[in-house]
Amino acid sequence: MKAWIYDDYGPASVLRVDDGVLVPEVEDQQVLVKVVAAALNPVDFKRRQGMFKSSDSALPTVPGYDVAGIVVKVGSQVKNLKEGDEVYGDINEKALTNPKRFGSLAEYTAVEEKLLALKPQNLDFVQAAGLPLAIETAYEGLERAGFSAGKSILVLGGAGGVGSLVIQLAKHVFGASRVAATSSTGKLELLKSLGVDLAIDYTKENFEDLTEKFDVVYDSVGQGDKALKAVKEGGRVVGITEEGKIKPLVDPKGPFPFSQVIEAFTYLESGRATGKVVIYPIP
Repeated sequence: MKAWIYDDYGPASVLRVDDGVLVPEVEDQQVLVKVVAAALNPVDFKRRQGMFKSSDSALPTVPGYDVAGIVVKVGSQVKNLKEGDEVYGDINEKALTNPKRFGSLAEYTAVEEKLLALKPQNLDFVQAAGLPLAIETAYEGLERAGFSAGKSILVLGGAGGVGSLVIQLAKHVFGASRVAATSSTGKLELLKSLGVDLAIDYTKENFEDLTEKFDVVYDSVGQGDKALKAVKEGGRVVGITEEGKIKPLVDPKGPFPFSQVIEAFTYLESGRATGKVVIYPIP
């Protein structure tokens, strides 16, 4: 099959296309997915840069965690999925500990049945590919903060892949009483369209100087010290270093075609992306 691979750790330039990669074997609990779309995450480039090589799988590596595609083969112990099912998910159960050598930036990938869900009919493959890792991160952060109905939240980096989902989850799933979020000037209207009550332009005002304080500050951009100044006494700050009513935000520059994976990674690593950077179509 055709796949993007890297043989050594380094910058995006270590990536190359190889059309002779073997299609991964399907174990009893796995299905083989024909990849239609794949999304990039910060963990992808941090892994490629060698930031957790001590717990990584052996090189060479086919990168990619998030996937959306079609089941083409099922293992002998698979119970709920069948050939032809449209699915999406994060192919690695643990992001940093021995992630799969054969990721989603390939024509096919093998995934445990329990890590996949049927693709909602109201999402296309591009949108579905952008959901898994970001929404896991967003949801776990809100749960860790003890967020619940009636509480207020400030989301730092509200236009990003995780931040945009935190806003929607807080508003539509957890029942937030008030949602505030920061972004640059050009993304304020986007924040409002996601349900934000108070959109803060970080180029013009400092959120930590607001008289209003919040039950939870969700920091998706690494501003921990400032975030502490914006939280109520007894409130919580959630910090991350990774990156129906809930829809993923796909960066408008994308999706990037399969041939432009290096350009897509370079763009993601520049920090300028709005929402998810998605690769589509996969050959």
